[in-house]
Amino acid sequence: MKRKIITLVALCAMVAGLSAFHHADQEDPRPTNLKVLPKNISHEELDKTMKSFNMALGVKCNHCHAPKANGEKGLDFASDQNPKKNVAREMIKMTKKINKKYFNHEHDGMVMNISCNTCHNGKTEPFTIEK
Repeated sequence: MKRKIITLVALCAMVAGLSAFHHADQEDPRPTNLKVLPKNISHEELDKTMKSFNMALGVKCNHCHAPKANGEKGLDFASDQNPKKNVAREMIKMTKKINKKYFNHEHDGMVMNISCNTCHNGKTEPFTIEK
């Protein structure tokens, strides 16, 4: 009887110990290869930013992110293999520069600025008004 209790306690201790390691593996790793977005951006803020790009351009993540090279399912978010990712980086820099130069002031209690949606409005190509 004692042997069964000791075995049961040891087994429970092993399960508890292994579950602690398993939980650590499930945590989201810090994003890598951030060249324009802040390196200390939270996972929540990064997710919110990426979803805003999705909506502003009417695209999914694979528009800018390359598939995993090892044949696994999914995207390699750190990879620079998709050239559209660098286009996106340049557009982010351009938008920040325009906002800093022309929209860095308050008007009627609001700070106005431009975003991807200002020109793209749900399309991959910016909307142009023809004369």
